[in-house]
Amino acid sequence: MTSQSAATLRSRYVAQAASDLEENRRLQQELTERIKVLQQQEALLKDILSLAERYEGFADASRLPEQMQDEPAVAKSRPASRRPAPARTARAGRAAKAGAKGKSRQPLLGDLLAELLGQYKEPRRAKDLRDELMEKYPDRHPTPQVVRNTLESLVAKGRIRRHKQQRSVMYTLVRPGEAATGDAH
Repeated sequence: MTSQSAATLRSRYVAQAASDLEENRRLQQELTERIKVLQQQEALLKDILSLAERYEGFADASRLPEQMQDEPAVAKSRPASRRPAPARTARAGRAAKAGAKGKSRQPLLGDLLAELLGQYKEPRRAKDLRDELMEKYPDRHPTPQVVRNTLESLVAKGRIRRHKQQRSVMYTLVRPGEAATGDAH
């Protein structure tokens, strides 16, 4: 190989490496932006889930605060990162309280699940709790995921304890005076 062809080959490798490095940096920047968008969407979905659990008992859509009947839940023209202003959230809370006056509200899903767990000394699976809940409260139809999320929320609050048995996850109520520390195995 001549020194000229080696220099040509070397310059091609350098150019290709520089091009690959630039493409890699561009992809990293795109992924960083995508991660930011996903984190914003996650925060929005958590807010929606929280609101859905709060207003789960409202059968009449006209009682939902600050939402027009024909208004879509999430407008596609708005960026997903936009969150309601604190004043709007406060108004929504006041409107919900005003709409609930004089009418009995359904108990929260977490309270119902804790009540069901309190009837048993042995750990219970989320599926069994959901089935029992829907049997006792035929007007309640939470999805399996909502039940699991609610149970995990109660674990985080220390109201119930998680037990892992082989591949199953089971739950028990934390009785007064018990410590709710971590996973029980």
